[in-house]
Amino acid sequence: MAKRKTKKVTAKSSNDFDGEFLLKLTLYVILGSLWVKITKEGTDLSLPIPIGLIIGLFFATHEHFKIDRKIEYAVLVVAALFGFLAPFGLYIQLG
Repeated sequence: MAKRKTKKVTAKSSNDFDGEFLLKLTLYVILGSLWVKITKEGTDLSLPIPIGLIIGLFFATHEHFKIDRKIEYAVLVVAALFGFLAPFGLYIQLG
């Protein structure tokens, strides 16, 4: 009797891909919400700079594994708007 050689085919599960996508979107939300707000002492003027949005857009455009750039851009913009309205970020006060 001749024995047959069978190959076991392993397919990458979609759960691995979903986890990577969720991790990437989480990182984009955290990065997009970072702002640097520079204020001058004695005045009410402030200069907000969306540093996280700028860095996130750079990473999204130069990414090797392109899942869907439109979704990444939308997540970055929404996170930047949330980060602008939320009271967290890096505050620099000039004397």
